[in-house]
Amino acid sequence: MTVSIHWFRRDLRLSDNPALSYAAKRGALLPVYILEEADAPGGATRAWLHRSLEALNAALNGALHVYRGDPAEILPRLAETHGAETLTWNRRYDARGMDCDTALKTELRTRGLNVHSANGALLWEPMDVNKADGTPYRVFSPFFRKGCAAAAPPREPLPAPSIALLDVPNDTALDDLALRPTPAWDEDVLADWTPGEAGATARLEAFLEEGLTGYKEGRDIPSAPHVSRLSPHLAFGEISPNTVWYGAKAQPASRDRDHFMSELGWREFSYNLLFHNPDMDWQNLNRKFDGFPWCDAPDLLTAWQKGQTGIPIVDAGMRELWQTGYMHNRVRMIVASFLVKNLRVHWRHGLAWFHDTLFDADPANNPASWQWVAGSGADAAPYFRIFNPVTQSAKFDAEGAYLRRYVPELARLPDKYLHAPWEAPAEVLRGAGIVLGTDYPHPIADLRESRQGALSAYDQIKGSPS
Repeated sequence: MTVSIHWFRRDLRLSDNPALSYAAKRGALLPVYILEEADAPGGATRAWLHRSLEALNAALNGALHVYRGDPAEILPRLAETHGAETLTWNRRYDARGMDCDTALKTELRTRGLNVHSANGALLWEPMDVNKADGTPYRVFSPFFRKGCAAAAPPREPLPAPSIALLDVPNDTALDDLALRPTPAWDEDVLADWTPGEAGATARLEAFLEEGLTGYKEGRDIPSAPHVSRLSPHLAFGEISPNTVWYGAKAQPASRDRDHFMSELGWREFSYNLLFHNPDMDWQNLNRKFDGFPWCDAPDLLTAWQKGQTGIPIVDAGMRELWQTGYMHNRVRMIVASFLVKNLRVHWRHGLAWFHDTLFDADPANNPASWQWVAGSGADAAPYFRIFNPVTQSAKFDAEGAYLRRYVPELARLPDKYLHAPWEAPAEVLRGAGIVLGTDYPHPIADLRESRQGALSAYDQIKGSPS
């Protein structure tokens, strides 16, 4: 019997997995996952990954072989041990991953193996969506409205293949990867999530049925149910973007449906940027920001991380992140803007914190989003976009449902002062049982002054080369 190996990475699913389907047609399958320490997954990512691999292993009847180490050493050894003729994987688009895959493919082919890679992560390959002159897009709207529209439509999802599993002893166990945290905080933080392919499918179905209607406006309301919460499932490949795309496309035409599909386009844009800018996680896309006067302010960074800034919407977002491994998208923009513009702390610090605490931490979305907010990224409206957290809070959480959930010490404040408690009269604060500086911190930055400071700092680099 011929043997095929499929190397799972961020494609932890059976359905619409093109590389897996290719392998399953060519012999008995050895499914493999390798924890590459070079990827340095964050704490939240590791906790989710453990659950996702549990679900994948169950779907494979306990046949998933897991390892930790260097794929360039492990995979050739497995191929030789089991006499494999074919080895498959779905492509990666980060620089280290692509370099690893290219070298490994060359090595395995010199050994006589049939090595097959496929696109299982994106609607469009990055090399297929460029401007007419062959250069990559730097702004989202033309990328999606022109570039993606001119490319071939995304392929339709594939069914789960019929798999004949190779009957060999599994000499490793998932616990050997030591992904679960100690102490096991993941029990509480993951209580409202269901990692794995089945959970991803159920989440998509629930969103299309209950959340899509009203999405265009409702997605900005952090207490409303109009967000898909699919991002962690997409980040781990528990569901493909093709499945989500065609699931949405099957719904009645509406502004809500079209806007949701354009949000999938933002994910594509982030990966397109990563493909063409492999150092995007540390290098400014707009090089004039290399000279930006960032502040070295570890105390301010810590206050931001702990949700103790004295700005309620910022603190609510940071506490939601810590308690749930997730943050509403509108609030992500607000907390990021406050860090990089009001506090002028380098976007790399925010990127690192999100990398460690978000379940949906993603090698493309995370740096692209931070650079977009910072003004150093690919965007037509650069640094002068500064979110006013009080205005944003009053607009998108007018009745304070989100603030009262995550900043309960302010719950008794009237709506009028909830978004800016430092403006409340002394008698109102007393009536709510709040002493600023004791029960809730004073703001760590004056919003008006810090905004002007950010604009002045931007003026210093205006003349620098991009």
